[in-house]
Amino acid sequence: MATHHSHYDPENSTTHYTVLPDQPESAGSGHRKSLKVVSGILLSSFFLLSLVFVIVNQSSDLSQKNSHSSETLTPALSRGVSQGVSEKTFRDVSGGSLSYYPWTNAMLTWQRTAYHFQPQKNWMNGPLYHKGWYHLFYQYNPDSAIWGNITWGHAISTDLIHWLYLPFALVPDQWYDINGVWTGSATFLPDGQIMMLYTGDTNDYVQVQNLAYPANLSDPLLIDWVKYRGNPVMVPPPGIGVKDFRDPTTAWTGPQNGQWLLTIGSKIGKTGIAIVYGTSNFTNFKLLDGVLHAVPGTGMWECVDFYPVSTDEANGLDTSYNGPGIKHVLKASLDDDKHDYYAIGTYDPVKNKWTPDNPQLDVGIGLRLDYGKYYASKTFYDPKEQRRILWGWIGETDSEAADLLKGWASVQSIPRTVLYDKETRTHVLQWPVKEIESLRIGDPLVKRVNLQPGSIELVHVDSAAQLDVEASFEVDKAALEGTIEADVGFNCSTSGGAAKRGILGPFGVVVIADQTLSELTPVYFYIAKGPDGRAETYFCADETRSSEAPGVAKQVYGSSVPVLDDEQHSMRLLVDHSIVESFAQGGRTVITSRIYPTKAINGAARLFVFNNATRASVTASLKIWSLESADIRSFPLDQL
Repeated sequence: MATHHSHYDPENSTTHYTVLPDQPESAGSGHRKSLKVVSGILLSSFFLLSLVFVIVNQSSDLSQKNSHSSETLTPALSRGVSQGVSEKTFRDVSGGSLSYYPWTNAMLTWQRTAYHFQPQKNWMNGPLYHKGWYHLFYQYNPDSAIWGNITWGHAISTDLIHWLYLPFALVPDQWYDINGVWTGSATFLPDGQIMMLYTGDTNDYVQVQNLAYPANLSDPLLIDWVKYRGNPVMVPPPGIGVKDFRDPTTAWTGPQNGQWLLTIGSKIGKTGIAIVYGTSNFTNFKLLDGVLHAVPGTGMWECVDFYPVSTDEANGLDTSYNGPGIKHVLKASLDDDKHDYYAIGTYDPVKNKWTPDNPQLDVGIGLRLDYGKYYASKTFYDPKEQRRILWGWIGETDSEAADLLKGWASVQSIPRTVLYDKETRTHVLQWPVKEIESLRIGDPLVKRVNLQPGSIELVHVDSAAQLDVEASFEVDKAALEGTIEADVGFNCSTSGGAAKRGILGPFGVVVIADQTLSELTPVYFYIAKGPDGRAETYFCADETRSSEAPGVAKQVYGSSVPVLDDEQHSMRLLVDHSIVESFAQGGRTVITSRIYPTKAINGAARLFVFNNATRASVTASLKIWSLESADIRSFPLDQL
């Protein structure tokens, strides 16, 4: 593929942008040779998520590796913390001992998802849209299914569902990124040039920000990338730790002519902060005074995201939008507790300040994007469909030994659109992109079931492992209004799961269960009445009986979810083998679950609907589609 370059000196440029020249420091040699080992690629978009897929060479016979009997394992080594990033090794939090389980070929093969993006093997970051293709860049370990040797994988798609793996985009081959090419974000300039800023881990383990750009903008596949010869373009400023300076956002236009601004996450003591840099050419940056925002007690902020949402329109906005009818979402991934928090507020670019609408729902102390296994998320603006799309990293919650055995770890969430919730004015609404519906097979199964207290009913579906389930529940009004008993202090995580019965719940859907219900994962609503008689609804996912295997997480996830007076309780579930993404009330509250059943696999998996309340009857209305598998494979070598 021919490459054309315009002559341009980025070091002496101010506000005029043209195609940057190729430099001696290429983004990595042997791109085309590496195609076969680039097995995992995240959806192509402008920001580089801090998602990481890891893949190891799989044995042709997993059961041969698994021939030894059950034994207690030495806890896995910590990975990532010594380099200043969040812990990448899953620590068992279910309370049981970390035991080896004799996984079979069938069990491990079943765990691999069918329509979520993941590499073919190993450990699995900026997405963008360019010349008809969505590009997904993701953190990837080409050597193993554990975190390390972080390289940028690259994949492309025309619909965000079916993906083609391309050669590596960026590899750790310079002093400023030799210990890892980490999270980054892409910015489109007015003339079409793409500026990719990313965090590199230097030979001295210092976190710095670097610039890369396409070698050939006319190439729709963006195969070749060039690292700027003057890297790094930002280093930790005074007062910021050398391991506390990472994950630059997509830039937006500032109040000064030709100015671009971006934010980077950090901390001072235990206060999480977002600092802002300005630039006119993406090679010279100035730290602005003060901070965009800070929240005491929240610790290190990773993968900060900052973007506008319309309070009037039902479409996404480019990152530079501001003005009347606009709110700004600030999101941070908290290194201390490994969750993604967000808040909605007002941005003043002149004062370099973002202010939350509700200080009680500030970043890190209020709402989460997802209450399950979900981290390091990032959005990008899709100009093709005028929408903002959110991606997140779904890590594993089994043992590192099991990941090495199966040969891969971690996947990408289904891309979600993000809109401002006009009804609550406190939440965003997350919803699977419409393209997922292209995987639906035929007409849906439509079913209406009256569920008496303490009942469960089997729902006959062709394949319970790949489903799109829409369910709404109408609670008996007499029981709802007549209940005066207070249920104060209910909490999904400490409630005991779906087995705990109350007057008004739980009720919902059971996914990935076996016929005898020895393994099952309920996703459900629970209505609790307060002392004042007001009802509060909780949306929970119970993994406590999801697997008979030890050494995997078995938690109850969830949170409260606003249900307005004219709304029924509604949920949508995307079931894809070992992943369940659950959306309540149009996406006000979302939970991602990782499950590792030993019995409820293949043809033995079942779907149920249930009502475990003690007094209220519930009428469930279901629409269920079986889903095809996505086509995720390598780009044809002869076409590169």
